[in-house]
Order: sequence, then structure tokens, then C-alpha cells
Amino acid sequence: MPTVSVLMPAFNVEPYLAESVESVLAQTYRDVELVIVDDGSTDGTLAVARRLRAAHPERIVVVSQANRGLAGARNTAIAASRGRVLALLDSDDVWMPTFLEEQMRILETDPAIAIVTGNALNRGGPNDGSPVHPVDDHRPPPNLLEILRDETAVFIMSVFRREVVARIGGFDERFRTNEDYDFWIRAGLAGFGFARNSWPLGLYRRHPNSLSASEQRMVAGILRVYRKTWPRCPPGSPEQAACEQQIVRFEIEALRINVRAALRGHDATSASRAIGELWRRDRRLVLAVAAAVIGVAPGVALWAYRVCGPLRALSSRVRLT
Repeated sequence: MPTVSVLMPAFNVEPYLAESVESVLAQTYRDVELVIVDDGSTDGTLAVARRLRAAHPERIVVVSQANRGLAGARNTAIAASRGRVLALLDSDDVWMPTFLEEQMRILETDPAIAIVTGNALNRGGPNDGSPVHPVDDHRPPPNLLEILRDETAVFIMSVFRREVVARIGGFDERFRTNEDYDFWIRAGLAGFGFARNSWPLGLYRRHPNSLSASEQRMVAGILRVYRKTWPRCPPGSPEQAACEQQIVRFEIEALRINVRAALRGHDATSASRAIGELWRRDRRLVLAVAAAVIGVAPGVALWAYRVCGPLRALSSRVRLT
């Protein structure tokens, strides 16, 4: 039985899958199996996966299923895996050859550590070649409170003991985004120990427009995670307070996104409603949104000034032309 099982969901990643798989096969830590779950792809992903398995039948397992999302695909991979340690690698990302060796060294030095989270270099996008998180990372080691305060505290390239899944269950398939964040929070609630290796040992692909295209969906997802977590924290605890603060933060962020979307779409009714709600929640944020809109689209801002009552109240403080 392998020590490490790599869990790789794959959905319409035909151009990237082979490179990701090869990065697993090239690991200096050799006691590894790779479980690829084709999650209802409509391109050639499954054919690529089967070809790679045919070349390495002793190291690769391929499962095909109807689309269930990342959480469902990872749960299928867990069920098909045999390792006592599980590792997450998305099918468009890449590990450097020593990734597993370095993470396993940390995991095996302390039985109190159940999860080791890593770092990577951005691949593509405006920050191409730079680390996703600072190499000299001064953040405290992840624990439940830090994870709740900082949604980036645990990176997706992480390895964890199978005991984590045995105690808390797999990924919550009700989430189509932020399912990994929910998983780390539940691990923290269960008392599992975390460690961080901040040296970038992977390549994390940034697809064009991926952030802007999914911003509303991601914020809605993270709000669902916090709302699910809040009643599970001890009443009056710092963890519950952190959860409450994050709920307020992301509710306001969702409103900000709605304002920007309504202004771009020249939807006066929605824009006025969203701006009014922002004004009620945080007047400083209304000013920030207005300034941002003016900076990127003066014409849209001028239109909004004419049709949106709440925005007109800002005319004495924000120049619209």
C-alpha cells in the first residue's frame, strides 16, 4: 500500500492534465499513488487520463463519474485511494520534484501535525512568477482562530493524514466553491494540528479573468462557509467573534460587487438599492466604491450620478468628471 495518495479532480483540463500527472510521477518521494477522477469532462480529459494510466498502471488509478464538482470528485478520489497520507493537487497545477519529500519531512517529524500546507509560484496572470504567499511568511501557524481570521491561511497544495477524513468526513458536496476552506475549518474545529511550509514548491495556474469571472460566486461561497461554521464555535469564543467579523466583512464585499455589476450593466434600480444598502452598512465603503468606479469608468460613474439617488449624496465629496 502506498504511503501517499494524490487526489486529482479533473474537469475539462485536456491541455494541462499530462503535465500535472508527470509532476507527480517525477517526485523524489516515490511511495505514491495518483488517483485521477474525471468529473464528467466533455473534452479529451478522460482519454488523456486513460493513456497515462496505461503507461503507469502500477501508479495511477483513473475513475470516471458524472459531474459532482470539486468536493464530489475529491470524495471519490478519497474512496478509491489507499494511502495513509492524502495530498491535494488540482489537474492544471504542477508540483516541483521535491514537493512531497519536503512536506512529508515536516509531517513525519511531529505526530501532533496532521496537515501541512504549502506554497507555490503563480503561473500566468499579472503576478506570474511571484509566490502566491510570501516566502518569508510571518503569519502565525494555522490554527482554527487564524484560519477563521485569514481565509488564505491554508493553501490548496496541502497534505494531510487520513485520520482527518476518518474523523470529520470528506469535502462538503453542498459547496461548489470554498469546499477546501470548509474542510480546513472543520479540521481545526476537530483539534487537528497544522504546519506551514512557505517555500514555493509548486506552480499555481492563474487562468485569464478567472478572478473577476467568479468573484460573486466565491464571495457567496465563503459566506456560506462562515454561516455554517458560526453555530459550531463555542458561544462567546474568539473563534465565534472572528466568524461574525468575517460574515460582516463578506456581506459588505458582496454588496460592493453588486454595486459594481449594477453600474456596469446600467441597472439603475439594482444599483440604487445596492448603494443604499452599502450606505446603511458602511458609508466609507460607498465612497471607496464610487472612487473605484470613477477610476475605471468615468462615463458609468456620471450615469450613476444622474440616476442613483444615494450616489448623488456623494457629489460634495467625490468629483464625478
